[in-house]
Amino acid sequence: MSTHDTDHAAGAAASEAPVRFDTKMAVLLRGDLETWQRLNVTAFLVSGLGSQFPEIIGEPYEDADAVGYLPMFRQPVLVFEGTKETLTKAHARVLSRALPRALFTSDLFTTGNDRDNRAAVRAVATADLDLVGLAVYGPRNAVDKVLKGARMHP
Repeated sequence: MSTHDTDHAAGAAASEAPVRFDTKMAVLLRGDLETWQRLNVTAFLVSGLGSQFPEIIGEPYEDADAVGYLPMFRQPVLVFEGTKETLTKAHARVLSRALPRALFTSDLFTTGNDRDNRAAVRAVATADLDLVGLAVYGPRNAVDKVLKGARMHP
């Protein structure tokens, strides 16, 4: 077997091995949201993570005809759901662990732009936020602890 064949075989084996990440990206949604709200909240929340952590963004995509596409996250985003109480507890945990987070409150469904969104959040004390979604990024075990009590989104 030549050196090239050995390198190719090693590369093929490496590409077939499962990829494990030390970090986790997760979104927690309140279970009583309508479908359009779940999708909207998820999209907004993950945009916050991508904007702050460029290392979680993979390489650009290209199809067989050399048409290019934007890069996406390099790892899965897990989506969970829970009750209002589950979200409140998760929010307290994410704050106590100082993990990177993004939030979406019910007030944001009534605004139509980023300026008004930020003002709506700023107007409410932390303990009084009516959370409908929370995104968190960090070490796997820390994110798992934040999400305790939540279940995978169906």
